[in-house]
Amino acid sequence: MKNFKNSIFYIIVTGGFSALIYWILAQGKFLEAGRSIVVVNSNKTQWSEFLTSLLHNVQHPLAILLAQIITIIIVARFFGWMFRKIGQPTVIGEIIAGIVLGPSLLGMYFPEFSNALFPVASLGNLQFLSQIGLILFMFVIGMELDLKVLKNKANEALVISHASIIIPFALGIGLAYFVYHRFAPVGIEFLSFSLFMGIAMSITAFPVLARIVQERGIHKTRIGTIVITCAATDDITAWCILAAVIAIVKAGSFVSSLYIIGLALVYVFMMIFVVKPFLKRIGDLYGTKNKLNKPVVAIFFLTLILSSYVTEIIGIHALFGAFMTGAIMPDIAKFRAIFINKVEDVSVILLLPLFFVFTGLRTQIGLINDPYLWKITGFIILVAVAGKFLGSAIAAKFVGQSWKDSLTIGALMNTRGLMELVVLNIGFDLGVLTSEIFTMMVIMALVTTFMTGPALDLINYVFKSKDVYIPEDDDDTENKYKILISFGNNEKGKSLLRLAHSLVNKQQETSTVTAMHLSLSDEMHSFNLEEQERKRFSPILEESKLLQQEITTIFKATVDIETDIADIANQGDYDLLLVGLGKSIFEGTLLGKVLGFTTRIINPDRLIDKFTGKEGLFENSPFDERTRQIISKSKMPLGILIDKELQEVKNVFIPLFFSEDTFLMDYCQKLIYNNDSNISVLDSNNMIKTNFVLESAVHSLEEKYPNNLTLLQDRIMKKEFLAKQDLMIISLESWKKLVDSQSIWLSNVPSVLILKP
Repeated sequence: MKNFKNSIFYIIVTGGFSALIYWILAQGKFLEAGRSIVVVNSNKTQWSEFLTSLLHNVQHPLAILLAQIITIIIVARFFGWMFRKIGQPTVIGEIIAGIVLGPSLLGMYFPEFSNALFPVASLGNLQFLSQIGLILFMFVIGMELDLKVLKNKANEALVISHASIIIPFALGIGLAYFVYHRFAPVGIEFLSFSLFMGIAMSITAFPVLARIVQERGIHKTRIGTIVITCAATDDITAWCILAAVIAIVKAGSFVSSLYIIGLALVYVFMMIFVVKPFLKRIGDLYGTKNKLNKPVVAIFFLTLILSSYVTEIIGIHALFGAFMTGAIMPDIAKFRAIFINKVEDVSVILLLPLFFVFTGLRTQIGLINDPYLWKITGFIILVAVAGKFLGSAIAAKFVGQSWKDSLTIGALMNTRGLMELVVLNIGFDLGVLTSEIFTMMVIMALVTTFMTGPALDLINYVFKSKDVYIPEDDDDTENKYKILISFGNNEKGKSLLRLAHSLVNKQQETSTVTAMHLSLSDEMHSFNLEEQERKRFSPILEESKLLQQEITTIFKATVDIETDIADIANQGDYDLLLVGLGKSIFEGTLLGKVLGFTTRIINPDRLIDKFTGKEGLFENSPFDERTRQIISKSKMPLGILIDKELQEVKNVFIPLFFSEDTFLMDYCQKLIYNNDSNISVLDSNNMIKTNFVLESAVHSLEEKYPNNLTLLQDRIMKKEFLAKQDLMIISLESWKKLVDSQSIWLSNVPSVLILKP
């Protein structure tokens, strides 16, 4: 009844008012009397009017800006993805995307399309929008700086960092002396030109460096701590110097700039001693909440905008104000994480690519059109590398670092990336840099950032170091039996830890267990890295205390989990790598059937070939592709645990199908000795009597541990027997044979450890 009433009301209202509208329009026609009304009757004229209107809409400034943003985001994300696939930072691809969309490529080969997409009149809008993106990004960079790390290794970091600034700064000024007459803009004095060349040579890209350190898993090592501290010190020092340089350039002379520098010092004093305590008080009140209400968010964003506005008015650039605001944010990891999540997606994905393209529109590689100019470009790159790379490396060696660590620090500090482009664009806007020298310096920024990864690989290859991924306290483990467990979630991690503990419980003085978690991300921030690690490892550490098992931990952000698992295990010289598989990934397959889950008949060869490195059933499954690659790339013994909530390893079942399964007796002995496990061995083909090595191993165990070893002859496994087992250990080849046979008793097997020798 209610629906009927609603329908009647709807018909009356819409029908009645539609009739009223029609009547008003009809009566309004009489109002046209005496007016000159233009009536278009020709279909051709109407079509022409439509096209003119459409063209006008396309050329509207807002439509052009939206088209630019769409194009920029698509191209930037594509190039960023492509460069990440070849092991380079995403920022390199985004900078290349900007150059591709600029006059160096698109403007050269498709000038009409380039002029339509990036008309000169629209570049002002693009620049201002990109500057907003930079302000938000510098706010994030300031928040990423963990000022607490400056207290550790502060002495060494200060020496290395300031040497890595003053040496390239001096070389940059020296370079300016030789290129001033040819490349300095008309009317720019040598002081301004040389100072900008110096600061451009001495900058380091802290965010890119931090990502590289995290991706290579060295953030917890001594060298990782030092280089992060150096980069943080470098960032703060360089931005302070840049603010002073901008003040000098805008003032016109050093004496006049003292007024600007004085105001800047007052600003810094107010931010540290007035604004920071105020923000800290707000952080203490709201830092424990999962969400921040809008008034609180408004306060922080208003502080950011006011700070940027003040520094722009003073004359030291709005970006310094944004950086300073981020640096004084409340020192609460959760609080900073909320703000970064709010700001970073908009700034990094939407607005920052606009800056790269705007830089690309200014970069005219076509201007470098003769051998002399390319020779100057090469010389600029040489000076940049010599100043930053060698300056940092020599300083690191002087404070007591090894040559390998010193060169690693030099390679990382030589990374310039986005921060270099920021400095160059400021210089270009101030009229200190010409288009030619601007283009040369952009090329230098690309080369020095691109070379970081290959330089690190070359250094590691030359010194052939295998301790890059090993925590500091593992230096004395060369002769120990070392187990590495790699877990994805906490429950699988605890099962793997119980298994590892059962192998080394009574031999902890001569063995080590390392727990590793790799996070699939290239956007993890340095400021909350320890918080993320604590969150991931807290349940594992609690389990280790219950087991009284000492463990070390490895935590790393990566974009290639399977490769890094194998590489870390190989480089760490581990004796056994344990990885886990969850039962959920096998549901609906034959393996699901044999493990007691849902059933579906498939060809077992297609399943097992996945474990032997061939194409198979799980070709399109990332998880199983990961397992296949780990197996193919790992050089040490590997154990794959199919976990059915393994709680203890007291009763163990080991079926033997091949003579090569003899190596399983080593694990059998470890379990009996360290865990007092009861082992039931199924000799399916009477190999103990025919294989001398296997016979000797079994007899030795029977003599030492007669109550812990049971030999089985009956291949028909009763459900009651299997129900009492905690774990089945089987070789990779035997597992293939077992699944091929589709034995009925497999439906009752417990957790399974598949071992590859």
